[in-house]
Amino acid sequence: MSSPVVARVDTRMHRPRGGRGRALRTLVGLAVAVGLIALIAPRLEHAVHELALPLRDASVIRQQAAEKHLDPALIAGVIYAETKFDPRPSAAGAQGLMQILPSTAEYLAHLSGGVSFQTGDLATPAINIAYGSYYLRYLIDHYEGNETLAVAAYNAGMGNVDEWVASARAQGKQLTVAAIPFPETREYVRRVLGAEGDYRATYARQLGLD
Repeated sequence: MSSPVVARVDTRMHRPRGGRGRALRTLVGLAVAVGLIALIAPRLEHAVHELALPLRDASVIRQQAAEKHLDPALIAGVIYAETKFDPRPSAAGAQGLMQILPSTAEYLAHLSGGVSFQTGDLATPAINIAYGSYYLRYLIDHYEGNETLAVAAYNAGMGNVDEWVASARAQGKQLTVAAIPFPETREYVRRVLGAEGDYRATYARQLGLD
């Protein structure tokens, strides 16, 4: 029969083993947690990007950008400002990802030689992006390559922007974003141009920019 002193000594001798076991289990747990974080983090980052800066129909955007000689990030920026890739008809009747008015689409169809346009076509992403891209190209050409003026006209209409440009030139100035008379259009231009930079930085591979 062992003495209490021996029993206590034996107990103390076994404690470090239990401590090493707990430490080992803790290290294994930490390693598993780190592995899970490393596995999940890219997916979480992608999910955050999708919520804050969504992108859909990238192949259509690339195709239209190539055909219309546009920056695909600009097309994505306009879609972001218009609908954030979640299209709903506007109160004014604009439709689809790039919020094209049926009257504008009919005019663009006439310019491009299209003969079979139907209003319902604007609900199709590929067709809507094609019309929106054509309109952007038309506006950029109209304003001699000035992307800022083209984006302003996409929102406020060519008639308004032409008037603002003429007024600025009469004063020996150029129309800047800060000088745009309509607050909504000022904010729209800033939003589109800001989103264009964000899409270029975030989705360079998807938009064919890398």
